[in-house]
Amino acid sequence: MTPRSRFGLAALIILVGASGLLFLAPVRQFLFGPLAGPQKIVVSGNIEAHQSVLSFAQVQAPIVYLPFDEGKYVKADTVLARVDDRFYRRQLEIDRANLEVASKQVAVDTSNLAAAQNTVVSDRFDLAEKKRDFARDKAQIKSGAVSRQAYDLAFTAAAQASAALARDQALVRVARDNISLARANLAAAEAKMKLDEVTLSYTTLRAPFSGVLAIREAELGELAGPGVAIFTLDDLDHVWLRAYVNETNLGQVRLGEPVAVTTDTYPGKIYHGRIGFIASQAEFTPKTVETHAERVTLVYRIRIDIYNPTHELLPGMPADATIALLPAGK
Repeated sequence: MTPRSRFGLAALIILVGASGLLFLAPVRQFLFGPLAGPQKIVVSGNIEAHQSVLSFAQVQAPIVYLPFDEGKYVKADTVLARVDDRFYRRQLEIDRANLEVASKQVAVDTSNLAAAQNTVVSDRFDLAEKKRDFARDKAQIKSGAVSRQAYDLAFTAAAQASAALARDQALVRVARDNISLARANLAAAEAKMKLDEVTLSYTTLRAPFSGVLAIREAELGELAGPGVAIFTLDDLDHVWLRAYVNETNLGQVRLGEPVAVTTDTYPGKIYHGRIGFIASQAEFTPKTVETHAERVTLVYRIRIDIYNPTHELLPGMPADATIALLPAGK
């Protein structure tokens, strides 16, 4: 067989094979259905993190301590800033002195009550004696053993003793009321001092959790006050990717499903995450689009929680997530 013949035969075989493939494709689709779609989808978004805007509460004074700049990683409870606390310390000293006065007033009123109660005991003995004298004179006046004047004096003495007892019993009640008032003042002084201690603690700003100081918004000497931002703290231990899934794929993703996350910043490195949230309501595609068809596309927001022990993933960083599609309805 000549080379020309061999070339022609090869071309014929290729042509027949291609025709067979074209013929077999519709037959296979008829017998087995359409070919399976993609088993994975890739969604894109930006890394996000819990952010806390930190400011001083209930105090207003110049900042005297501000040791950290932006980008610094700090642990929970680290002192981030302090304001001039001299006024608040003086107020605490005043209220501590008032507390001591209130405590001593309770002691004084307690002693007064004890004295009044002892006086009442003495009054009772005195009244009993005066009543015996009057009873004796009353029995003897009929026989003329005592004069009318002595009888009248005994009567007056008994009446005066009874009045003295009533007066001192009233003083006992007053002393008890004074103790109640003094104890109330003492409780108020204690509460005021505790409030001063809490207010004094507000002069120190501490990190509520471990994270990175993303923004520093104050300088030394500036007047800090309630609501005046000092730092923005990012929690890089708990970052996530906000992304969107098409309505047609919603039934094929699950809460807790593992997800592989990649970034342009660290090409080739895969971060492990899980789907932590799937929105219950659809929304329009959250981007600027050019066509009406794109504008009316419905998507569902998802949150992919990402393990970030090295704090490489930072808020705002673009990232892609590869999600394996599961059988719908299972």
